[in-house]
Amino acid sequence: MAQGTTTIDFGSKATDASVAVSAPAITAGQLVEAWIFPGATASNTVDNHWVEQLKVVAGNVQAGVGFTIYGKVTEGWAHGVYNVGWVYN
Repeated sequence: MAQGTTTIDFGSKATDASVAVSAPAITAGQLVEAWIFPGATASNTVDNHWVEQLKVVAGNVQAGVGFTIYGKVTEGWAHGVYNVGWVYN
Protein backbone atom coordinates (compact mmCIF):
# COMPACT_ATOMS: atom_id res chain seq x y z
CA MET A 1 0.00 0.00 0.00
CA ALA A 2 1.21 3.49 -0.82
CA GLN A 3 -0.14 6.71 0.58
CA GLY A 4 0.55 10.41 0.48
CA THR A 5 -0.79 13.92 0.19
CA THR A 6 -0.91 16.47 -2.58
CA THR A 7 -2.75 19.69 -3.30
CA ILE A 8 -5.44 20.54 -5.80
CA ASP A 9 -5.70 24.10 -7.10
CA PHE A 10 -9.02 25.64 -8.09
CA GLY A 11 -7.33 28.88 -9.15
CA SER A 12 -9.11 32.18 -8.62
CA LYS A 13 -12.61 30.68 -9.00
CA ALA A 14 -13.66 27.31 -10.43
CA THR A 15 -16.09 24.44 -10.06
CA ASP A 16 -13.63 21.67 -10.96
CA ALA A 17 -9.89 20.96 -10.95
CA SER A 18 -7.52 18.03 -11.25
CA VAL A 19 -4.00 17.06 -10.32
CA ALA A 20 -1.74 14.31 -11.66
CA VAL A 21 -0.04 12.20 -8.99
CA SER A 22 3.23 10.47 -9.85
CA ALA A 23 3.23 6.85 -8.63
CA PRO A 24 5.81 4.83 -10.59
CA ALA A 25 5.11 1.66 -8.53
CA ILE A 26 1.38 1.59 -9.31
CA THR A 27 0.12 -1.33 -11.38
CA ALA A 28 -2.99 -1.82 -13.49
CA GLY A 29 -6.03 -2.80 -11.46
CA GLN A 30 -4.92 -1.25 -8.18
CA LEU A 31 -7.58 0.63 -6.25
CA VAL A 32 -7.02 4.34 -5.64
CA GLU A 33 -8.83 6.54 -3.13
CA ALA A 34 -8.65 10.29 -2.41
CA TRP A 35 -10.17 12.61 0.21
CA ILE A 36 -9.97 16.21 1.37
CA PHE A 37 -7.21 16.39 3.99
CA PRO A 38 -7.84 19.35 6.34
CA GLY A 39 -4.80 21.53 6.82
CA ALA A 40 -4.11 25.19 6.19
CA THR A 41 -2.70 26.24 2.82
CA ALA A 42 -1.59 29.67 1.63
CA SER A 43 -5.11 30.32 0.29
CA ASN A 44 -7.46 28.29 2.54
CA THR A 45 -7.85 27.70 6.26
CA VAL A 46 -8.49 24.35 7.93
CA ASP A 47 -12.13 25.43 8.33
CA ASN A 48 -12.45 26.04 4.58
CA HIS A 49 -11.42 22.42 4.00
CA TRP A 50 -14.34 21.31 6.19
CA VAL A 51 -17.09 23.66 5.03
CA GLU A 52 -16.55 23.90 1.27
CA GLN A 53 -18.74 21.54 -0.72
CA LEU A 54 -15.84 19.66 -2.35
CA LYS A 55 -15.78 16.11 -3.63
CA VAL A 56 -12.59 14.40 -4.81
CA VAL A 57 -12.18 11.08 -6.60
CA ALA A 58 -9.13 9.30 -7.97
CA GLY A 59 -8.98 7.55 -11.29
CA ASN A 60 -7.24 7.25 -14.64
CA VAL A 61 -4.65 4.81 -13.24
CA GLN A 62 -1.70 4.41 -15.58
CA ALA A 63 0.57 1.51 -14.64
CA GLY A 64 4.11 2.65 -13.88
CA VAL A 65 3.13 6.30 -14.16
CA GLY A 66 0.48 7.36 -11.63
CA PHE A 67 -3.13 8.50 -11.44
CA THR A 68 -5.30 11.61 -11.49
CA ILE A 69 -7.29 13.17 -8.66
CA TYR A 70 -10.38 15.05 -9.81
CA GLY A 71 -12.02 17.73 -7.65
CA LYS A 72 -15.59 18.94 -8.06
CA VAL A 73 -17.52 21.59 -6.17
CA THR A 74 -21.01 20.25 -5.50
CA GLU A 75 -22.45 23.66 -4.60
CA GLY A 76 -21.13 27.05 -5.64
CA TRP A 77 -17.44 27.41 -6.47
CA ALA A 78 -14.04 27.13 -4.81
CA HIS A 79 -10.84 29.13 -4.98
CA GLY A 80 -7.22 28.44 -4.20
CA VAL A 81 -5.39 25.36 -3.00
CA TYR A 82 -6.77 22.48 -0.91
CA ASN A 83 -4.95 19.52 0.62
CA VAL A 84 -5.85 16.02 -0.57
CA GLY A 85 -4.88 12.68 0.93
CA TRP A 86 -4.57 9.57 -1.24
CA VAL A 87 -3.88 5.86 -0.99
CA TYR A 88 -3.64 2.96 -3.41
CA ASN A 89 -3.41 -0.77 -2.92
